[in-house]
Amino acid sequence: MTIEEDIKKLAKEKNAIILAHNYQPGNIQDIADVSGDSLELSRIAAKNDADIIVFCGVHFMAESASILSPQKTVLLPDEHAGCPMADMVEEEDLIELKAQHPDAKVVAYINSSAAVKAHCDVICTSSNAVKIVQRIDAQKIIFVPDRNLGSYVQKFTDKEIILWEGFCPTHERFTVDDLQVIKSKHPDALVMVHPECNPLVVDAADKVFSTGEMVSFVKDTNEKKIIVGTESGMIHKLRSVNSGIEYIEASDDFICPNMKKITPEKILISLKENKIDIKVNEDIAQKANKALKAMLDLSY
Repeated sequence: MTIEEDIKKLAKEKNAIILAHNYQPGNIQDIADVSGDSLELSRIAAKNDADIIVFCGVHFMAESASILSPQKTVLLPDEHAGCPMADMVEEEDLIELKAQHPDAKVVAYINSSAAVKAHCDVICTSSNAVKIVQRIDAQKIIFVPDRNLGSYVQKFTDKEIILWEGFCPTHERFTVDDLQVIKSKHPDALVMVHPECNPLVVDAADKVFSTGEMVSFVKDTNEKKIIVGTESGMIHKLRSVNSGIEYIEASDDFICPNMKKITPEKILISLKENKIDIKVNEDIAQKANKALKAMLDLSY
């Protein structure tokens, strides 16, 4: 048997579901039962019949799955798969900022730790951030940790948004000059980028989509050539949905090293040995769960 067959067999025996984010390597997406964006995977984590969730992503994603399904075992195949953006805001920082703005409500991007989520009113993903900010009952919003996503959301609301100065290093590296270079090589291509990109890049793009929205777009579009401005793993997902489009990486540097840490071998070991088992402190989990459930309620 191949390692992929071993994984599938063991997962069935242990009643495990394997979830993979769209930024995972193609072979990991192919092994997974479901590959998707953070919102889709959060919904699946909250409602499935498995005993074990193997989360092929990064630490905050596995934490969120554990918070939403505390009765399940949630495994992260590589304990070092973290998120630099999530690390840019800490619990104490947010408590201090909230004290400075007692009339504000806190919206946290899902790319944040459980401890930070515990001090938030609602969580958002890139696919529902605009909707969440529009629907939350507040005129003043503290938005953490991604300043780029927060700047994008500001375009769609008159509410006051206080931005935290966090960012995704992988998306931040890509500049508007880089975009102009790739556009000059492919002038007939549509440009779609992720809202984690720098605002100048966002303004220069034809379309601004979350990864889930990118998938929906390519299902129905008549475009024949698309420049994809997000993490490189996304192209594998897009090809699986519509292989008739020519997808062009916006940059060879669009690689998140943390998203590439998980391998088939690590998934197999994780299933065999039940590791790395992600647990969240009960008090933190209960508070963070309210914010995550508020997101699911406001995302209808």
